[in-house]
Amino acid sequence: MLLWTAVLLFVPCVGKTAWLYLQAWPNPVFEGDALTLQCQGWKNTPLSQVKFYRDGKFLHSSKKKQTLSMGAATVQSGGQYSCTGQVMYIPQIFTLTSETLMVQVQELFPPPVLSATPSPEPREGSLVTLRCQTKLHPLRSTLRLLFSFHKDSHTLQDRGPHPELCIPGVKEGDSGLYWCEVAPEGGQVQKESPQLEVRVQAPVSRPVLTLHHGPTDPAVGDMVQLLCEAQRGSPPVLYLFYLDEKIVGNHSAPCGGNASLLFPVKSEQDAGNYSCEAENGVSRERSEPKKLSLKGSQVLSTPTSSNWLVPWLPVSLLGMMVIAAALLVYLRPWRKAGPLPSQIPPPAPGGEQCPLYANVHHQKEKDEGVVYSVVHRTSKRSEGQFYHLCRGEMPAAQ
Repeated sequence: MLLWTAVLLFVPCVGKTAWLYLQAWPNPVFEGDALTLQCQGWKNTPLSQVKFYRDGKFLHSSKKKQTLSMGAATVQSGGQYSCTGQVMYIPQIFTLTSETLMVQVQELFPPPVLSATPSPEPREGSLVTLRCQTKLHPLRSTLRLLFSFHKDSHTLQDRGPHPELCIPGVKEGDSGLYWCEVAPEGGQVQKESPQLEVRVQAPVSRPVLTLHHGPTDPAVGDMVQLLCEAQRGSPPVLYLFYLDEKIVGNHSAPCGGNASLLFPVKSEQDAGNYSCEAENGVSRERSEPKKLSLKGSQVLSTPTSSNWLVPWLPVSLLGMMVIAAALLVYLRPWRKAGPLPSQIPPPAPGGEQCPLYANVHHQKEKDEGVVYSVVHRTSKRSEGQFYHLCRGEMPAAQ
């Protein structure tokens, strides 16, 4: 009787933990491993009413089973575990508690990181390579990782062994949020990368400049608005306004679109050639110039193809007059000067007027005679007009 009393007193004094201990396997445990806990009595002493705890909080209980399957381990599965169980020492039953077991689940591989080469802001038309990077734990380096790539809400490439994805000739439509996913072959662990925003930089198109003012040319004191717009190009877009080659204003469009410049006309110096320029870090384009004139100014508000003729018109007219005068001198009939005869023959029969022109024959000594003719105009006898030649000779000089 004394012996059984000593045994009963000895069991509690041995310590509650010496008769019960907790094990976890596999050891070490990694993400995705099937984590199992086992509560065992000293020398495999049968246990009943086994209970498991993590960080002092109850997890699970079983009347007869001494093991607990935790499923696929995650980093969050780690913690301080313990168990309790009942041991029967006839005629009494003792409840024993194990020591605390620290379980640390090791990371199989870190979350992947997605990068874009040469840049997450590539120029339109260039080649972009997406790279999904991570690394296995040295103790599990024999595992094979599979990679998949995604954009916004759809999959670009299903799981495969290649950690890179090439996008040739990117366009503005390729802009968006990209991410990748990594999982071991046959495993239950999968990790996603943080999202990477890719913004394809498209060059700006040639902007169009529009001048807005009243229905007539503005005068000093009136307001003029310059509106500049590039139809395409990645924002932000910076607009510059020029008068001739001097910058008169600028405006930034963070989300793209147009920009305007409103100013009052102060003097005639505000008239001239206006243009605008669009620039977005990828390209720079200049608009066609627009000419603005003020009331009373000779600067035209809209250039025409015939304006260049105006300064040359007086010169052209002067040249034509010179050419006409030269032709008149060249084509004028030549005649030799001499005295007209003193006697004019009588009028021709029928009252004809004669002469209109006269040829006079003048004889000098030892010289050949010069004949002067007289031309008479006859009356109209038929449909045509006829000219009658009246001839006469002057007596030789004495």
